[in-house]
Amino acid sequence: MITGVVNEQLEAVVSLEIRGPQGDARVINAVVDTGYNGYLSVPPRLVAELGLPYSTTNDATLADGRVVQFRIYYATVVWDGQALSLEVDEADTISLLGMALLEGCDLRIQVRNGGPVTIAQRP
Repeated sequence: MITGVVNEQLEAVVSLEIRGPQGDARVINAVVDTGYNGYLSVPPRLVAELGLPYSTTNDATLADGRVVQFRIYYATVVWDGQALSLEVDEADTISLLGMALLEGCDLRIQVRNGGPVTIAQRP
């Protein structure tokens, strides 16, 4: 089970370990974003620090209707104790945990400052 907490801005936040190809690792705080259908977005600084290998470029439509291009990189993410190799999106913002990573999980959030966040794999 993955656990986190709701912050003062009422964002559900969980900590995840992300690893680069040389085994360098960082623990990041990612905001659960149910409107984001990717796996995980990370800032450019983290891409550079971990030396993440480039995969491709893609387009995304933002909530305000704008279409933007973003780069996609390969990374290893420790998810519920297991190392998963997946593509992460580079975004010049806070890290976001998207619905693709949550697929098949139960997400529970007690929406209040300090409320618990739990993500559990479904049997």
